[in-house]
Amino acid sequence: MTARATPTVQIDNADVRVTQWRLPPHSAIGFHRHDLDYVVVPMTAGDMTLTGPDGSRSAATLTVGQSYFRKAGVEHDVGNDTASEIVFLAIDIKR
Repeated sequence: MTARATPTVQIDNADVRVTQWRLPPHSAIGFHRHDLDYVVVPMTAGDMTLTGPDGSRSAATLTVGQSYFRKAGVEHDVGNDTASEIVFLAIDIKR
């Protein structure tokens, strides 16, 4: 993947950070670690590719309006190997 995903922080206060992620076709966020618990809210449907620290790859299907929660500690890269843009909100829970 050559393109980079675009983050836009919408809210950042003592309680939460809400970031909108836009992944154009064939883009990726970059490898990162979630130091906080977080919720993902899909704004578009699509299939993302998750790459773990060991290089393993798995698919994650986003469904509009079907949020999911993950505990802190997740390490991965998130990519879009499809021909359509993927958009979601990542909500980091600070408290």
